[in-house]
Amino acid sequence: MVIPRPATLESVDSAPFTLAPDARISVAGPGASAVAELLRAELASDCSRTLTVVHEPPAFGDIAIVIADDEAPTGHEAEGYTLEVAAEGVRIGAATAAGAFWGVQTLRQLVPVECSSDPLTIGAVRVVDHPRYGYRGAMLDVARHFFAPDAVKRFIDAIVLLKVNHLHLHLTDDQGWRIHIESWPNLTAHGGSTGSDGSAGGFYTQDEFRDLVAYAAERHVTIVPELDMPGHTNAALASYPELNADGVAPALYTGAKVGFSTLLTGDETTARFVDDVVREVAAITPGPYLHIGGDECQSTDPADFLRFIADASATVARHGKIPAGWHEMGKSDQLPEGTVGQYWDFLTPRGTAADETLSFVRQGGSVILSPADVAYLDIVYEDGDRLGQDWADGPTSLRQSYEWDPARIVPGLTEAHILGVEAPLWTETIETVADIEEMVFPRLAAVAEIAWSPAPADTDAVETVRDFDDFAERVAGLAEHWEAAGTNFRRVPGVRWRERVRS
Repeated sequence: MVIPRPATLESVDSAPFTLAPDARISVAGPGASAVAELLRAELASDCSRTLTVVHEPPAFGDIAIVIADDEAPTGHEAEGYTLEVAAEGVRIGAATAAGAFWGVQTLRQLVPVECSSDPLTIGAVRVVDHPRYGYRGAMLDVARHFFAPDAVKRFIDAIVLLKVNHLHLHLTDDQGWRIHIESWPNLTAHGGSTGSDGSAGGFYTQDEFRDLVAYAAERHVTIVPELDMPGHTNAALASYPELNADGVAPALYTGAKVGFSTLLTGDETTARFVDDVVREVAAITPGPYLHIGGDECQSTDPADFLRFIADASATVARHGKIPAGWHEMGKSDQLPEGTVGQYWDFLTPRGTAADETLSFVRQGGSVILSPADVAYLDIVYEDGDRLGQDWADGPTSLRQSYEWDPARIVPGLTEAHILGVEAPLWTETIETVADIEEMVFPRLAAVAEIAWSPAPADTDAVETVRDFDDFAERVAGLAEHWEAAGTNFRRVPGVRWRERVRS
């Protein structure tokens, strides 16, 4: 019925709720009005119901949003909520605005898609729900192909329905630099002028980035900016000759190769560059995390890499942010306490990936799980697909995206060490919003459920980790909401897709 699957959802044997055209949204508590306005806008779009928000007790047939300390499930005050649907009305209770907002997303999925005519009824249910992990993320690579602010906002609107609460923006790479840095303006003037396959490029002004951050925050999504370094830096190197060992700027790069570029380490100009870009991005990022990449640095001397990562992560901490990076940063044993590692290797770790990941925990940090063979959204669904890549043991089916568990990947990594789960989308082959949505949906629904819903039973049998048939049935229902919203998605095998609700 709902994705992610709530902690508990019980159908109640009583009359359904009828959402009348004159229904109101009654609010009480700090932040309830803002959540109600978002619900009001969504119902107007989803159901052509224009409700009134009132600061008074609910009447029969109203929707109530109540935020108070004692409204959340015990022990889950940050994002937990309760939702009751009955004939007399709907009531969402939470201790925080975030919890109430996630309750609203559950309610939206319960509202019938064919809701333009009366009566509009919702079956009576009681939901008590809370997330498994505090960090539930999606990543959008805007460096290889640039996506304008409106496209990013559309992406945010789509992912919140799945209770995703972090958007990791991969802002810099060999193919493009996408955030304006006032102290190094040629990064965007030159380095942001193109992208993969010679695409037109583009960048966000700092005001545009602030606006994106604010838009996301209104929807309880935290933006995590990534400035990838010391590798994946050709766009920066092409913009400033002084960042290169020979003082010569390379040409802009529009291909897909990785591992060939590196900042000049142990250099005063590079140190000033890193400090400036971190300082400026940290100043416009109210969220706690700043990601500095650290992956695939095949052209950086190993000893220089260790020194660079220690210095760059310390710079992030000095500017008031929690450093985050891909698991290769765990090669360093001089990370600031609390540094977050992002594991991107396979379900069965290869080489030193497991030890590098555990290094973050040994140094007082935590881990985000993004195993490439099940959580990377750019891996092809099927052989021969026009969009996507197949390097991570692809194709990756919806079932594969669903039947895994974060706590069973890296030996020694316990539930307490895991900050959360993230599904990245790299955009070497992704050029349009429709491309993004086709690759993201429905597989993000699988990863989002892994991040939100309760842990499976303690068993090693893959087929008992989760009930895919039940999930697939719920995906079919959610797809009706995607169609009604105009969100593109892939009709993958294994789901009994329903007839299209709109042509």
